[in-house]
Amino acid sequence: MPVALITGASAGLGREIARALAGRGWSLVIDARNPEPLREIAAELGARTWVDAVPGDVADPDHRAALASAVSSFDGLDLLVNNASELGPSPMPAVADYPLDALRHVYEVDVVAPVALVQLLLPALTAADGAIVNVSSDAAVEAYPGWGGYGGAKAALDHTTAVLAVEQPALRIYAVDPGDMRTDMHQRAFPDEDISDRPEPATAVPGLLRLVDTRPPSGRYRAADLAAETNGTVAR
Repeated sequence: MPVALITGASAGLGREIARALAGRGWSLVIDARNPEPLREIAAELGARTWVDAVPGDVADPDHRAALASAVSSFDGLDLLVNNASELGPSPMPAVADYPLDALRHVYEVDVVAPVALVQLLLPALTAADGAIVNVSSDAAVEAYPGWGGYGGAKAALDHTTAVLAVEQPALRIYAVDPGDMRTDMHQRAFPDEDISDRPEPATAVPGLLRLVDTRPPSGRYRAADLAAETNGTVAR
């Protein structure tokens, strides 16, 4: 039975990835900062598979150690999904006005924490010939006003992912842009807008599952393109 660690699994994309893998019989280690919704999704998924829910903040070294300890009960780790992310202040400030303490926290969650988890879990991933999915954003490659904190952090994560892939050729290591989604974090990015026209997070899952199923070369991918390949069409 394959094993996955999914961070930020109590809501949005992380929750939908967890549901999809649980439906396939994967064993899961999941985390989130808010214990109550994490317990709720763990109870839901626990009816279908083995789930270890570990509440905490990925920016906390002790919490990361607890996640690694949970994984250590298995012979290896088949998939690490670094999904937990920090948007930063809302409304989103311009770079010239960005509070530096808030900027540091964005990078701590969006860049440092994924790297730290990879460092802790690399032996388990190597033992299972595993894969790493780092959830990125189009803000990593497009210059949107107000997105200097989050977009800059995701750009750093993208490049770190690419370097890691060169350094660890035995693993499959991906940065994935899931596209716009109707999530609480996306609503915080647009506090005065109606985002009900954005796709539900579940729409990005087929593309991510294609990575898991087909294990293409390491690199940066868009979930929409991967889903289109699954459907035998070409994304526009």
